[in-house]
Amino acid sequence: MLHILRMLVVGLIIGILARFFYPGTVHINWLWSALLGIAGSFVGGLMARAFTNEASDQPIQPAGCLMSIIGAMVLIFICRSLLHII
Repeated sequence: MLHILRMLVVGLIIGILARFFYPGTVHINWLWSALLGIAGSFVGGLMARAFTNEASDQPIQPAGCLMSIIGAMVLIFICRSLLHII
């Protein structure tokens, strides 16, 4: 239960930061921001794994948070460009 709560809080922070850094306004609520951050962390992790051979059981690192934000911004771009959702 604590793991899920921590994942939602970190996802919310990542989602809010991605919305802040993305050019233009992104009209989504708090829950979608948390889901965006969680999905962005997944996408950012996949992008990072494409370039490194790091172990996955590492603690939270600034580079991982940055990749999560970039991953969330990529998802915003995809949703706006291809799907016209956000």
